[in-house]
Amino acid sequence: MASADTAATGILPSGTRTWFRVLAFITVISVGGLVVLGGVVRVTESGLGCPDWPLCYGGFLPPPDLKAIIEYSHRFVASALVGPLVLATCIAAWIAYRKQPWLVVPASVALVLLFIQSGLGAVTVLQELPPFIVLVHLAVAQAMLATLIVLLVVSFAGPLTGAAPLGGPNTPESDTRSRRLPSMLLAASVMAYALILTGSYVTAAGATAACVGWPLCHGSLFPDNWPQTVHMGHRYATLVFGLFIIYALHLAIKSARGGSIRWLGLAGSAALLIQIAAGAFVVTLGFTEELRALHLSLATIVWGIMVGLTAAAHTHLEDHGWVDRSNPRPA
Repeated sequence: MASADTAATGILPSGTRTWFRVLAFITVISVGGLVVLGGVVRVTESGLGCPDWPLCYGGFLPPPDLKAIIEYSHRFVASALVGPLVLATCIAAWIAYRKQPWLVVPASVALVLLFIQSGLGAVTVLQELPPFIVLVHLAVAQAMLATLIVLLVVSFAGPLTGAAPLGGPNTPESDTRSRRLPSMLLAASVMAYALILTGSYVTAAGATAACVGWPLCHGSLFPDNWPQTVHMGHRYATLVFGLFIIYALHLAIKSARGGSIRWLGLAGSAALLIQIAAGAFVVTLGFTEELRALHLSLATIVWGIMVGLTAAAHTHLEDHGWVDRSNPRPA
């Protein structure tokens, strides 16, 4: 447990102060919001709402057109909010915690990814939305979000330690379920990332409405053409990867009685189930923009939770009194 002096100063065993953790949290929320807003740009087909870059129709403000406003809002949030926050987080890490590489490295990686993301955003517009660049643009955005989530976790829990087994103090060392949780969550996070990319490719390939009906495609398990193959490929990946992710989340819930990891496991399970349901409703209710935006937003939330869980499982989070130790039963 943190001492009274630690509580008074706002310093955790990780060595960070409250102001840095708050900055990291705000940065994570802003980047997550930017990714969601980028999803809105895609589902509303507003990617070319401003056909030039960095201006919009040669001006600093968009014309009174909805798609232009949506696209420009995404650019404005990226440049006026996310960019300064990521830069401030990196500078703060280097100035205040330059001797703590577990803070400096993710903050620096996030800044590098920000520059790459900005360049990809310009290329995406100037090259008129080439599908591969759109996919890479999203992949880098999600990677930047993940890096900042790792930074947030280690700002509370301290450096990553490999595979820290979870569970109460009476958990037997032979409890393979607790010991394998970190690696299971890591694999599940990779699968969640892959699901986001396959879903993005469905949109980029114009295969969103290729299959009518759910869970079958026009009443068949097997697609008839390439767009249907792309669409059903994402569904099959969701089935296989989704089951694995649910199992990994189940291990998190069981292996960390009480505490942050259990609650993140519960939140991740709920978000994943709602996200899958939203995907089904997208198909059955006619591919509405609102449901598609919700589907993409939930995918980002699931990804963020999985990254946070994985990072937490690779720290000594339980050593700081954040896991309920009152239940002596093995996990």
